[in-house]
Amino acid sequence: MRKKVVLSWSGGKDSCLALDVLIKQGYEVACLLTTVPKEIGRTFGHGEKKELIQLQAKSLSIPAEFIYCTFEDYSERFVSDLRKIKDTYGITGIAYGDLYLDGHREWGEKTAAEAGLDAVYPLWMEEKDSLKALKAFAESGYKAKVIRVREDVLDSSWLGKELNQDFVSKIEDEPVCPMGESGEYHTFVYDGPLFYKSIQLDSPVVIQLETTKKLEFGEFRLAEK
Repeated sequence: MRKKVVLSWSGGKDSCLALDVLIKQGYEVACLLTTVPKEIGRTFGHGEKKELIQLQAKSLSIPAEFIYCTFEDYSERFVSDLRKIKDTYGITGIAYGDLYLDGHREWGEKTAAEAGLDAVYPLWMEEKDSLKALKAFAESGYKAKVIRVREDVLDSSWLGKELNQDFVSKIEDEPVCPMGESGEYHTFVYDGPLFYKSIQLDSPVVIQLETTKKLEFGEFRLAEK
């Protein structure tokens, strides 16, 4: 019997790589789980529109579930909703796409335990291996764009860049984690081996946020591959 898990899903490269690894390891991913703070009405991790997460889920043929919370009750609401999802889908664990930040893993393991679930970290590695992980993504067949950058480390010229070999060679020269593990940049995956349809992203505009710049797509739809 395959282990059934829910995957914490941001829509970016890390969660997509985690999905790919989980499936190759024989897990059944019952649903994709995304948190949406009520204060902003967008995904917690990347500030992305819910509609784009729903398009990814549809293309992957995996249900999307959203946890609506506030910044104050984030952990409490996460655990509460995770218990409900556990009962609904019959899952035994929750998987995360974190790479090497111990604080993130401690939080994930704590909340999973409180919900009566195992915490699974399919991508866990040493910090020195992050460049290798980025190269693996660039060679994986998945397609992703940079949709958000931290202005203190990367300028807006990085927005919209594809995560390909050219990106790998250029990010190596920057004073950041190659995988953006500390939020230096965020991505959106729009196609790849597990996607039944690709996501067409059009009408991009750059918006200014408090400490970041974000690439917004005014139009998006599923397209045949």
